[in-house]
Parts: sequence; C-alpha cells; structure tokens
Amino acid sequence: MSEVSNIQWFPGHMAKTRRLMMSNLKLVDAVVEIRDARIPYSSSNPEMDYLVGGKPRLVLLNKCDAADDRVTSMWLEYYKNNKKYALATDCRSGKNVNRFIPLLKEILADKIEAWNNKGMIGRPIRIMIVGIPNVGKSSFINRLAGSKHAKVEDRPGVTRGKQWVSLANDIELLDMPGVLWPKFEDKTVGEMLAFTGAVKDDIMDMEYLACRFLELMLNDYPDLIKNRYNISIDNLPETDEETIGCEVGYELLMRVGKKRGFLISGGEINTERAAITVIDEFRSGKLGKLSLELPKKG
Repeated sequence: MSEVSNIQWFPGHMAKTRRLMMSNLKLVDAVVEIRDARIPYSSSNPEMDYLVGGKPRLVLLNKCDAADDRVTSMWLEYYKNNKKYALATDCRSGKNVNRFIPLLKEILADKIEAWNNKGMIGRPIRIMIVGIPNVGKSSFINRLAGSKHAKVEDRPGVTRGKQWVSLANDIELLDMPGVLWPKFEDKTVGEMLAFTGAVKDDIMDMEYLACRFLELMLNDYPDLIKNRYNISIDNLPETDEETIGCEVGYELLMRVGKKRGFLISGGEINTERAAITVIDEFRSGKLGKLSLELPKKG
C-alpha cells in the first residue's frame, strides 16, 4: 500500500482550457465558480484569482445536500466575512438553484443599471461557468436551462468547441471544460480531490485512499463509520504525529472487509474490495451528510 503524494495531473486539454478561459473572459460579465460543498478549499482552483482578474465572481457550493449543513453554514459565513458572494446549491435536488439568477442580478446591479441608462434594456447577462471535474457543472447548467430547452450555439469570438447556453430570462452561459491545476503542493488537497472522484481512480492507490478517508471519519464523524459498517472503533493501534503510514485506517478497513464478508482464498480479507466499497459509498452519499474541510480562521 503506497502513499498518495505529489500528484501531478495536468493533461494537455486542461492546459488548453486555462488558455481558453483567459481568452474568453472578455466576452462575459461575471464568472461562476462551482465548488464541492464537502471540500470547498480543495475544489477551488488556486489560480482562479489570477485567471478571473477583476471580473465579479460567485462561488456555488454544489452538492450541499451531501455535506454537513453546520459546516456549510460556516463556509457561507466565511465567504461573507471575506466579502465574497457564495450560494449553497444541490443540482440533483434543485435546492437553492432558483436563488442563483436573483443573486447574480444583485451582484451585477450596477452594470445592469448602466446598460439600461444607455438604452441597452434587456441586454443578456453573459457568464462563464468554471469548475474542476466531477463537481456538477453540467448538472447545474441543465438544471438552469432544462436539458430539453437548452439552446447551444456557435458564437463568433469563442474558440471552437466551447458552448453558449441561452436561458429564457436573458442569461447566457459560457460552459468551460473542467480544469485542474498544474500541481497539488499540498498532499491533503490531492487526497480530498481523490475522495470525491475529481482525480481519476486509476492513478490512485485505492487502499491507501480508503485508509486515509477512514482516519478522517474516525476523527470527525466516528458514529457514521461505526453505524454504517457495524464495526467497533475501539482498541485501535496507537499512533502519533511521527507515525508513518495509516495503521489506524488499515485496521478499520480490515474490520469493514471482515464485517462485509469480503474474503479471498484462505480466509484473507480482501482489503481492495473493502476500499472500493468505502470510497463508493462515500461518493454515493450512503455514509450520510459529511464535510471534509472547515474554513480557515481569520
């Protein structure tokens, strides 16, 4: 079982997307960045401030129905205190999606007033939608437009392959492919993205990933693990900050595998199958509502 470290994930198409984002910014009035409500920090692109520049920006904390409500409220308060616009949404259930356009118009109120004063009444608001892979960007767009009513068209000045989606209420969305960044300097960020599926599983050690996840759950949501898998969380290996590896997580993974009957020849526990199960059940929401990151103080 090897450690996930120094993940490098910047394929050519993602480098291209970054260039496209910068070249197409002049066509839009604002940028909407979709993040995963369970990992708002790790699912934010650290280059976004540089890429977006002075354009107004709205952060959507998507998949909020899968996140811990208490923690999501803390994040919304954090953004408010830092004078950033944010909204918690869930595209599957439609939660708060109806609040998006009113908030967008509030953010752009000065621009809209200026357009009206120039006789440009009804001028469409054009926004760019950005977000890392697997954050629910397409689901959000389809929720807004309605998959049967979304109008996709070519537009002069937009690089070939990009799509404008026109909504009924004078909103035009420029859909950009999911983009990650050149390097995860913080190992934890790479792990968080791997937990949620933003990084492809085939470049990850799933057993290590599940062990790290179980250790986080033991610290923050012990009852969720205990109740979901009907395992004991007592008498675990003693560790400290100097301990290398994830012995506690591996012991929990073994207990999950044993309880689920994941055995191979000789009665050995199939930890690989147990690992895949744990991560899949987190991603599908079967463990309950949980968040993996708290906002930083200050």
